Amino acid sequence: MSAASFNPRAIAAIYRFEMARTWRTPLQSIVSPVLSTSLYFIVFGGAIGSRMQEIDGVPYGAFIVPGLIMLSLLTQSIANASFAIYFPKFTGTIYELLSAPVAWWEAVIAYVGAAASKSILLGLIILLTATFFVPLRIEHPGMMLLFLVLTATTFSLFGFIIGIWADGFEKLQVIPLLIVTPLAFLGGSFYSISMLPPFWQTVTLFNPVVYLISGFRWSFFGLADVSLGVSLGMTLLFLAACIAIVGWIFKTGYRLKN
Repeated sequence: MSAASFNPRAIAAIYRFEMARTWRTPLQSIVSPVLSTSLYFIVFGGAIGSRMQEIDGVPYGAFIVPGLIMLSLLTQSIANASFAIYFPKFTGTIYELLSAPVAWWEAVIAYVGAAASKSILLGLIILLTATFFVPLRIEHPGMMLLFLVLTATTFSLFGFIIGIWADGFEKLQVIPLLIVTPLAFLGGSFYSISMLPPFWQTVTLFNPVVYLISGFRWSFFGLADVSLGVSLGMTLLFLAACIAIVGWIFKTGYRLKN
């Protein structure tokens, strides 16, 4: 890509194109994930939650809301960004983008910005939907929005990397299904890691998703499995790593020039 000066029109054009795809497929992009998450609220929050004790003074149905929002945010951010960059590779139109007077970081801002915007919108819709099922409070709305934006941006970048790495549609699903989703389920989405035996608490701390869910849950209830500073630091570290990898990809042309 060209190292052209800042080109806001190019960013806006790519961003609008990607966002328009969301509105063309609302059932797949918005309705389906919201309905899937609503089933979790009904089953875990209603049927099972009514038979479980509170966790640190928070009803179980409300306790799982941050984890469920984060689960949807991770999977949708990766899916949106990976497909957005893989499809131009599949059709061959990526070569037009690579030869256009658009800097690589402008294309990344547009693609990742669109994917993150979709995920943030979906997260807010799921949050609103949750209020119909469980009593909910948000003690730190500013931090809630910060974690929402940081997580959506970070995993959209991660999805962007997957989209460039993948050489087939099936590979777009490998990492989200076999790695990210299990890590989210094992990262405290439905429980506090303090409920685990000491050995498994230590093992769980090697799961990066724990820090995302812990920080996000703190913004709701003031409860966290790890300190807020550590959660925020780990999120920023992962974000920086993704930015570095994307920069390396465009510098070397990895999976872009063949």
